[in-house]
Amino acid sequence: MTDVEWAEVRPLLPVPGWMRGRGGRPEGYCHRAVLDAIRYLVDNGVKWRAMPADFPPWDRVYAFFRRWRENALVKEFHDRLRARVREKLGRDAEPTAGVIDSQSVKADAVVGADSRGFDGGKLINGRKRHVVVDTLGLLLGVMVTSADIGDRAVAQVLLQQVADAHHLLALIWADGGYTGSLVEYCLATFAVVLAIVKRSDDMRGFVVLPKRWIVERLFAHLMRTRRLARSRHGRA
Repeated sequence: MTDVEWAEVRPLLPVPGWMRGRGGRPEGYCHRAVLDAIRYLVDNGVKWRAMPADFPPWDRVYAFFRRWRENALVKEFHDRLRARVREKLGRDAEPTAGVIDSQSVKADAVVGADSRGFDGGKLINGRKRHVVVDTLGLLLGVMVTSADIGDRAVAQVLLQQVADAHHLLALIWADGGYTGSLVEYCLATFAVVLAIVKRSDDMRGFVVLPKRWIVERLFAHLMRTRRLARSRHGRA
């Protein structure tokens, strides 16, 4: 991180127990260095043991990451960052509307067969990421399944999680894959309106659809990041 980025991030970090008088041993490495190491690993796709020597020891970085993951501190940190971005752009910290969609992605050969499936519609053998974003394209919720799992089945679980975490959420835009009983289910169970944005039958080629472009932009960013990571390792 640059000094400017660190200045934004530092006040939003979860405070360790030992700094709040709750006991525990003080951490031996700077949070900035540890976070930079985790970002390096995610960006470059390396193994934990392959962490470069100019970062803290890999096992200390992994222990930090595991503690954050097991105590939901990754989500807490992410939620604080999202709220900060929204407020800086003149929005309320909590969203009232969002967009849901999914994307099937081809899995590498090393991905176990038990965690991937075949999406007959997209002709992709791999996994599917289901996301809900706010109207700025910032993540509210995400689930990863095998690619053969239907969008509506996952949406019931994912939207439940998002609605429980964001009580002001009242409207979710979705594509035609989420039609049917799910619309009534969302209204009755979460008090959330699921608005379907359909593509007209007379549309030809690429067309930017209202609201749906927001989540499509997120998927484009994810695919671009994935391609860059693969190209760094000579696989693309």
